[in-house]
Amino acid sequence: MTFSLRRAATLGVTARPMTDEDLPFVAALYRSVRAAELAMSGWPEEMQAAFFDQQHRAQHHHYRTHYPDAAWLILERGGEPIGRLYFHETPSDLHLIDISLAETCRGAGIGRAIMSDLIERAGGEAGKSMSLFVEPNNRARRLYLRLGFVGEGNAGAYEAMRWRAGGA
Repeated sequence: MTFSLRRAATLGVTARPMTDEDLPFVAALYRSVRAAELAMSGWPEEMQAAFFDQQHRAQHHHYRTHYPDAAWLILERGGEPIGRLYFHETPSDLHLIDISLAETCRGAGIGRAIMSDLIERAGGEAGKSMSLFVEPNNRARRLYLRLGFVGEGNAGAYEAMRWRAGGA
């Protein structure tokens, strides 16, 4: 699968296929994204580490089981991994499974650039829509709204959102 990161490339970001050797990085990234949730738990560090490891393995298994032919990409800058990008395409939709960036890369426009590249891919190929799920309190939700995504209701703890070419 080829994926052009035209906008993200201007920020020095590239994407490559994920391999099993990337799993330790992806697990650490998962923990960095979710760490605030347990920060005030009072759990000992080893209990937190075991919890994050179990949760990451469950998520990874779920994604691979339900989206076996998805794009599994590692985002890099300067040859170093800085994030992950997972998406699945059908003839009518590009579904963003997950996008996560290292803490040092958040808030720097990288996520917006990647999302714009994904929107271009979806809208430029037969006018596909683009869908995703986001936690209502996730700060990325504001970005999705600015990019033209609209809420389509709740799906458990997540909000379903969709972007349509031409805003239709």
